[in-house]
Amino acid sequence: MTDDPSPVGAAVTLGLFVAWALHDAEEVVAAPRWVRRNVPVLRERWPGVPERVWRGLEGVDEREFAAAVGVMAGIVGAGAVAGWASGGRSATYQAMLNGFGAHGLVHVGQAVAVRGYTPGVATSPVLVVPFTVWARRRLRKAGVLRSGRPRDVVAGVAWAAAATVVSHAVARRVVRRCSGPLPG
Repeated sequence: MTDDPSPVGAAVTLGLFVAWALHDAEEVVAAPRWVRRNVPVLRERWPGVPERVWRGLEGVDEREFAAAVGVMAGIVGAGAVAGWASGGRSATYQAMLNGFGAHGLVHVGQAVAVRGYTPGVATSPVLVVPFTVWARRRLRKAGVLRSGRPRDVVAGVAWAAAATVVSHAVARRVVRRCSGPLPG
């Protein structure tokens, strides 16, 4: 199969998965260790943050985080394939693309808030945001980009948040089930 059905090309649609995978590789390597080292400092800096938020962060171990990334890989991969198969027209693909870009900006905001490195910030300004801008430009040029209304951005952010919650919920269940006592 040599023909790409997409008027924007596979780099724009399937490239979402590649860009996501490179970005999340940084998070897998850095996040669990960063949380262990930094949550006590952040807890002191922001005493108004509810304790359940800090406990939730501390409760995610390396196995659960890696499993959540694996679940998210399936979600993002499916969205990228939907984008490719639809020539970039898929509403799901475009919402994922918007969510990916907005999530990159959140990483930059987190780093500003903590006044230092946060997992994901190294790849956000050099990969996540530029890829999103480039892909949206290509979609616009091909005439398939859905409007850029604020509600579309909100939908992208909502997609990213929901996918993150689902990924972590599935990962927590899988890790707990695999870590439990052996049957029999």
